[in-house]
Amino acid sequence: MTVRVLIVDDQSIIRSGLRAVLGAYDDVEVAAEAADGAEAVGLARELRPDVILMDLVMPKIGGIEATVQIMRPDDPPRILVLTSFQTDDLVLDALEAGASGFLLKDARPEELIAAVRAVAAGGSAMSPEIMGRLVERAGSRAPAVSDDVREKLDTLTGSEREVLRLIGSGLTNQQIATELHLSPASVKTYVSRMLARLGLDNRTQAAILAYETGLLGDGSAEA
Repeated sequence: MTVRVLIVDDQSIIRSGLRAVLGAYDDVEVAAEAADGAEAVGLARELRPDVILMDLVMPKIGGIEATVQIMRPDDPPRILVLTSFQTDDLVLDALEAGASGFLLKDARPEELIAAVRAVAAGGSAMSPEIMGRLVERAGSRAPAVSDDVREKLDTLTGSEREVLRLIGSGLTNQQIATELHLSPASVKTYVSRMLARLGLDNRTQAAILAYETGLLGDGSAEA
């Protein structure tokens, strides 16, 4: 299946670079480009791409508001945010708006194509570098945990809690398996159980929860 991609960035040189990278892969097609959020919303509704590569800071309508508008209809496209260290403070807002993941603009071509394929398949993609910045912030802020969320967290086993922390740190299932000395199949089981216990739909929501509850700053995940 060919993944149809909409590139959204106000800098033409960035759009051209992304088009060139994606054009090297047979399973990806660049459907169109947009120079601002307003144009992106219109093209998303007209062309119905599979994946949108979304910049955050743009004229007219920024990436977060564009994401909110694009995610309103049924069966919206998957949105992968392209960010920089200067705008990583907007990442959580973008995820909460419905984005499926985020990647640094200077990511290697193989990282970009892997992320596009992952979100197109219904998964998520989170830059370890940006997650590292969020981890640093989580360690210096008070966890925002409601009683309901605390009760759900308390139902997790030690392994499930550790998996949640590592997802929040941006690790893939394979990387979590290596970190915890488990098989990928076992990690997949832990992820499914953890999402079910917490009432979450996907890894992106889990990453947000790990950050907002201060779990990323713990350095451990005791039951």
